[in-house]
Amino acid sequence: MGILVKERDIVTPGETLAEGLDYLPGQGTYRKEERIISKLVGIVNIDKKIIKVTPLSGKYLPKKGDLVIAKVIDITLNGWRLDINSPYSAMMLAKEATTRLVRKGEDLSRILDIGNYVLAKVKNVTSQNLVDLTMNEPELKKLSEGLIIRISPVKVPRVIGTRGSMVSMIKKETGCKIIVGQNGMVWIHGDEKGEVLAANAIRRIEKEAHINGLTEKIKEMLEKAKSKE
Repeated sequence: MGILVKERDIVTPGETLAEGLDYLPGQGTYRKEERIISKLVGIVNIDKKIIKVTPLSGKYLPKKGDLVIAKVIDITLNGWRLDINSPYSAMMLAKEATTRLVRKGEDLSRILDIGNYVLAKVKNVTSQNLVDLTMNEPELKKLSEGLIIRISPVKVPRVIGTRGSMVSMIKKETGCKIIVGQNGMVWIHGDEKGEVLAANAIRRIEKEAHINGLTEKIKEMLEKAKSKE
């Protein structure tokens, strides 16, 4: 009886994580009689009495309020269709992209063109999975410079780190501005060496998300790279 796994163990669907009633099933798990069982392939997280499993892979499923980085893939009569690194594309009306009045028939490519990236927020998700975006908040904008990379959306919390510790460390060591969208799209802006170094660090975090002591490993990697300059 008791817990059968350790923090950050990798488990598979159907694997028993704990026996008895001392622990509670969290995200990615379920209870069957007196056992807590994993629903998926993922990493164990034990939060006091709650056992969770974070998936190792998966698509981004948008939620209202999510901050995302999106790519314009089509221009319609009244707005744009965007790729949000999800099974579902998103729409943004012209009035959600600018505070000025957009005239009927205006060339919307002058505001946002195909291939442009934006920092936007999910305004609404309907029951049919139609996703609406907005840029009508001060920090939301067109991303006209910098480097964009895609990572697995389920690795976003690891890239950000506890209270932003991991991404803050990468910013400090590379001198780059970094925005991590909840959809797994990451914007990096700095000098060329800094952008490449930050991107390599984020790729390594994505690959080694299950490893203990990863923050120290990434910091060592960045410091070693800087010492060679």
